[in-house]
Formats: sequence, C-alpha cells, structure tokens
Amino acid sequence: MNNMRIVEIPASMRESAGRKNAVRKLRVAAYCRVSTEEEEQQGSFEIQKLYYTEKINSTPEWEVAGIYADDGISGVHTKKRDGFNQMIQDCKKRKIDLILTKSISRFARNTLDSIQYVRMLKQMGIAVVFEKENINTATMNSEMILTVLSAFAQAESESISQNVARGKRMGYKHGKFAFPYGRIIGYRKGTGGKPEIIPEEAEVVRWIYERYLAEASTRMLRDELHEQGVTYSEKSPQWTLPHIKSILRNEKYCGDVLMQKTFQQDVINRKVIKNTGQLPMYLIENHHEGIVSREKYNAVQAEMARRKAAKSPSKRASTGLAAYTSRYALSDRLVCGECGTLYRRCTWTRPDGKRVVWCCVSRLDYGKKYCHSSPTLDEAPLQQAIIAALNTVLPDLDGRIRQITEALEAEVIPFPGSGMSLGDIDRRLAELEMQFQRLLEKAADDPIAYGDQFKEILDEQTALKELRASILAESKEHTEADRRIRDAAGMLENAVPHIAEWDESAVRQLVAQVKVLSKNEISVTLKSDIEIRQSISN
Repeated sequence: MNNMRIVEIPASMRESAGRKNAVRKLRVAAYCRVSTEEEEQQGSFEIQKLYYTEKINSTPEWEVAGIYADDGISGVHTKKRDGFNQMIQDCKKRKIDLILTKSISRFARNTLDSIQYVRMLKQMGIAVVFEKENINTATMNSEMILTVLSAFAQAESESISQNVARGKRMGYKHGKFAFPYGRIIGYRKGTGGKPEIIPEEAEVVRWIYERYLAEASTRMLRDELHEQGVTYSEKSPQWTLPHIKSILRNEKYCGDVLMQKTFQQDVINRKVIKNTGQLPMYLIENHHEGIVSREKYNAVQAEMARRKAAKSPSKRASTGLAAYTSRYALSDRLVCGECGTLYRRCTWTRPDGKRVVWCCVSRLDYGKKYCHSSPTLDEAPLQQAIIAALNTVLPDLDGRIRQITEALEAEVIPFPGSGMSLGDIDRRLAELEMQFQRLLEKAADDPIAYGDQFKEILDEQTALKELRASILAESKEHTEADRRIRDAAGMLENAVPHIAEWDESAVRQLVAQVKVLSKNEISVTLKSDIEIRQSISN
C-alpha cells in the first residue's frame, strides 16, 4: 500500500475514435418576441431577427440553429407561444446547444415558467443567455439571480395588465371599445369605423329571431340551418348551439353595446369569468344600426327566460309546471288536468315490442301522492287527436284570423289622449329649461323673490316628464300587443289548410297547451286562446 501513487493524465483536445478531430461549432438559436401586434412594433420584430442572425454568423464558434419568434403574443404564459414551444421541442431533439434572448421579460414574464424551462434546458446541457441582464444560465449563481429578476418581470407584467384593464374601464366610461367583428356575424367595419350591416348574414340573424319566437328550440334552429346549407363563417362553417344562443342573447343585434360583461380574474392563469356584479357594466344605447328591433330583441330575452323558468332543476321535480326537454313539442304543452303538472314522454319495453306513452310527471315521480288518477296516453292516438282538433280550425282561416285579432286587440291598452306628441313634449321641456336658466341669471341677487316662478317651471317640467314616461310605457305595451297580433295571424295565414300527419313545427307554432281531461278526451288551446275539446280514439 505504501507504493500507491497518483498519475495525472493531461487533458486532450482530441475527440474519441470515430469522430472528427475538429471541435464542433455550437448550434445557437435565438428567441425574439414583440409585445403587441401594433404596426410600429413590426419593424422591431424584423430587426431582432436580423440582429441575431448576424450576431450568430459573425461568431466563428457558432452556427445558426434557428431564429424562433412569436409576434404579438403576451409573454405571461407559454401555452399559445408557438415559436417558443417549437424551440423547446427542438432542444429536446438535441438540435440546439445555446439560446440567445434579449431579456427575461421576452423569454417569460411568469417566474414559475422561467425557472421551470431554465432548469429543464440546463439538465439537457443547454444554456440560455439573457443579454439585457447579462446572465448566462451555465454559470453557477445564475439561477438565484434569474429567480429574483423573473419575479420582477412577473410583477411588471401584472402591473401592465392592471394598467391595461384600468385603461379599458376608463374607455368604457366614455363609450370607447373595440367592436368584435371577428366574433359576430352580420356586421363589418364600415365608413367612419362604425359597424355596417352585411345584408345576407343579417337575414340569417333575423330568421333565427323569428323562428325562435315561433317556438323553435335552439337545437331545431341548428339542424334547420344545416339542412338549408347555411354556414356560420369561413373559419367555423358548422353551426353549434353556442352560436345560436350567442346570437339570441347578444344586445349588439338591436344596436346596443353592453361593455365589461366578462373580465380577467388573474393575469397568470388568464381565467376570464362572467361579470355578475363584481365590476360595473356600461351600456351604450343606439350605438349602431340594429339588425332586429329592440322590441323583438326584448321579446326573445323574455322567451328565453320563460323557457328557462319552465325547466326543472332535476329529474325528480316537485309537482310544479316543469319542462324536461324541448325536443318534443308536447314536452312543455301537455298538462295533467288533475294536478297541473306536465307530461313526460316514456318508452316502455314489452315482450311484444316497444310502446311510446306520455305520463304525468308527478304520477311518475311520486306515485299517487299528488296525482291520483291521471291517465297514461299512447303517443299515436294522442297525436291523432291533436291533429283532428287543429283540422277543425284550419279550414276557416279568414274567420279564425278575425277571431284571433279581435281577442288580442281587446288586450291592447288604448294610447293615451294627451293632446301632445312626444316631439311636442320634448320641445316644451327644452323651452322650460331655457326659461329656468334665464331665471337663474335674473335671480342671482335675490333668488327668494323668484321662488314662485321657479316652482311653476319645475312643476310643469315634472308633469311633462311623467306624461312622457307614461306615453312611452303605453306605446311599448301597444307595440308588443300589436306584434302578438301579427305573429298569431301570420301563423294561420302561413298554415296549410289541412294537417295529414304529425308536425312538430306546426304544433309549436299553433298550440299553447294541451290538457288531459281523461283517458278519452283532451282540450287543445291555441295561442289565440281558442279552446277545442277533442276525443281520443284508442
């Protein structure tokens, strides 16, 4: 053991057998990114790419492994940065030895992402050089410095996001916002930057509103659009239920704009949530020309609320009037005559085959606790009875239309005979305002002396404003009733004189309710309030 010695073997620049004697050049990649898609930033983007290409080519020990870039994408998160993600994939394929980037804020503004990717690259033997901070992750103390600087970059990003959000909200207060042309059909950017209607797309929007008010479900609308060969957009040709619902709910189609309906909750995870009162919202009325009238838009919102309220929160509903599905016209029209609960469509499997029936929901869910004797009805005879009831009405179209019109006109509140139009009221209010201002100047030294005159002007203003509000309210009710008259009359005018077989669409348009009186009799109530008793042939 005393003869032990240590021999130092000198380092050699020669590579192992089978490899070239020359030292391989470092494969250097660069990552560059601009913060926004603004036009003035595009030059910076191109300059960065040119700068790194020249820098790598001018270093004898380096060769270009690629210039990776993301144009106009936020650096907060790496999920949507295609250039960055491609660079990481090439690193995993051992195509890159070194990465150059301008700064930590260009690489990532999320501390966690920065450290995660630097550590991963370091394990693969790949260093990152941050030029602005003069950090090379190959050095021993770089990670500590990187952690601190990344935290600062993240804080900067959060501050910028907050400032941007604050700026947007200030813009909302003054009616400034970016119209979402790419996410809404029917409009394009017109002259003066105002939204301009696209006629062919607008017709589709109007059709959707009309059909929905004619009792079509969103699923039916989607299927009918597919059958007609109508496409949603070039990027997304297929219609979906969210597309239909978005059109029906979007206030922009009546010319208004509601701002800050959603907001970004967290700058890091970028989660966008619905604004349910956490932040103020701002409504711009009459911002642009509407595709549908405000009356029709409001009617659709009321109809959507009605359908939602009619749906049961669970399958085991209480005995209230609750709908289970809108797939079948009878699902929200067929009512038990005993307990008032809706009927549900059921398919019974028997040894001799399947049997489709309609049953009282209360009876199904609770037995005889709430409903003692409601009958179960076979679907085919029930449908035939409803068809027979409708066919007793349809031949006398002219007479039925007059009946419907007279019945609905009885509900219209007469327009108040005020003797003044809205224009007259507005002009008189403007005159009173001018009188008030002149009187203020006149009464500057002794306002008490003019108290009676002030009171006279204010009393007249109050009376006129109340009259104006009353006229508008009455006019709105009149307009809504008039719409109901036109819709109801139009339904029968467009109806066929005879229904030969079951038609879900016709039933939705014409029938308000079908009440089950017994196993052998139903009562069919039309939307005109005309009621027809009809026997069921079993």
